[in-house]
Amino acid sequence: MKLLVLLGRCGQPQRAHQLFDEMVEEGIEPTPELYTALLAAYCRNNLIDEGFLIINQMKSLPRCQPDVYTYSILLKSCVDASRFELIETLYQEMDERLISPNTVTQNIVLSGYGKVGMYDQMERVLSGMLESEACKPDVWTMNIILSVFGNKGQIDLMERWYEKFRNFGIEPETRTFNILIGAYGKKRMYDKMSSVMEYMRKVQFPWTTSTYNNVIEAFADAGDAKNMEYAFDQMRAESMKADTKTFCCLINGYANAGLFHKVISSVQLAAKFEIPENTSFYNAVISACAMADDLMEMERVFKRMKDKQCPPDSRTYSIMVEAYRKEGMNDKIYYLEQEQHEMIGNGTLK
Repeated sequence: MKLLVLLGRCGQPQRAHQLFDEMVEEGIEPTPELYTALLAAYCRNNLIDEGFLIINQMKSLPRCQPDVYTYSILLKSCVDASRFELIETLYQEMDERLISPNTVTQNIVLSGYGKVGMYDQMERVLSGMLESEACKPDVWTMNIILSVFGNKGQIDLMERWYEKFRNFGIEPETRTFNILIGAYGKKRMYDKMSSVMEYMRKVQFPWTTSTYNNVIEAFADAGDAKNMEYAFDQMRAESMKADTKTFCCLINGYANAGLFHKVISSVQLAAKFEIPENTSFYNAVISACAMADDLMEMERVFKRMKDKQCPPDSRTYSIMVEAYRKEGMNDKIYYLEQEQHEMIGNGTLK
């Protein structure tokens, strides 16, 4: 079991299958758990079709019938690979076999539907959970639903669902409040954002890095550098550790406020704090350079990004193409687009 799991984690599902076959040849009786571990090795490496072959094999063996864990792994891999057309089939199969999905599985499917905007399917799964005895919604369910509506800016729906979950007896956690703060911040509903933060203090829920990031991001999006700095200073006064997202928000905020000298000092401070520089971080700096019409610095940051083995994504290219288009630099656009197509061909562009 442990070897099969380990080989799956190391990206060697074929070796896992080899081991499984050797084990059977040696006379060791396979079990549903061993088959599930083998299926998980394939699913972990996005080889869903092989996962389906294994579950079909299990169904043909009376002593190795798939259980809720087997189906949960397959459902998760279908969500991860956006193969939503297979989910209904798996649910029907489970129903025929009298296997009830558990809360963890339903939350994974709910989250997947929410991310791609399949709200009807999401609400159907949620309704099933509310009526079910076997897989009641939990605080994770609550957080997923609030995130979906919060990210869409549907504050009324978010608030309605918050009350529904509370009435259902589900207690919020720090992450729940952070989701509410983030949603209110995006809509510039600062009074509601503040009241959630005050409520957190009142019921002794600690403010976290995410709490501060959501507040800093709200003011950054509005280009309100003064309040953004106040939140950041308060964060540091409380010895709360800033992370990459904190600095992305600061850089975006200063760029939106036209304070480009402060963008530079934020980048320097991030280096001093040894903040990891990921794609989002470089995108924030590249975007700030583009807004300041400093295309030479933009190119320098782009080169540094690649030198640091930090892969550009589609946002990186769209920021730069737009900056070049503004200046009518068509030759630069051509080379960038060629590079982007090459990365798409290699499967390295996100």
